Amino acid sequence: MLIGKGELILGYIEDLRSIIGHRPVIFPGAVVIIVDDLGRILMQQRTHPKGAWGIPGGLMELGESMEDVAKREVREETGLIIDELRLINIFSGAQYLTVAENGDEFYTVTAAYYTNNFSGDFRIDKTESIQFQFFYPTELPEGIVKTHQIILKEFLQLQNDM
Repeated sequence: MLIGKGELILGYIEDLRSIIGHRPVIFPGAVVIIVDDLGRILMQQRTHPKGAWGIPGGLMELGESMEDVAKREVREETGLIIDELRLINIFSGAQYLTVAENGDEFYTVTAAYYTNNFSGDFRIDKTESIQFQFFYPTELPEGIVKTHQIILKEFLQLQNDM
């Protein structure tokens, strides 16, 4: 069955919530740190939480691999096509609990990747993004999503160790 962007995952989550209410669930997903030829990192200013900065990525849909999630989310959110992915780490645990405004609780398990191999032209999905901008690692914007700060810190440490 062909369903439009995001409809399948939203239907799945809504179905789960109708059964379990606000109790915690686990949501797997992926993010990708995209680095340009100048060593700058692509950041996404998000519509939710409004104005916060983050790394492009999102939640897994049924039947996807983590790599599939990373590639699809980057394409959907930015218009960019990525191919080569290198795993930074898997981020999970108690500090990744989120309580939504409606009381829904969820833990995220996030596969974080990085790449410097991308192509295509930027396209902004106004439902998810305000803007995209490359930043030097020493000049990252204020207001980065807390969990993405952790991922960026680990990525930058790995870069320094190389």
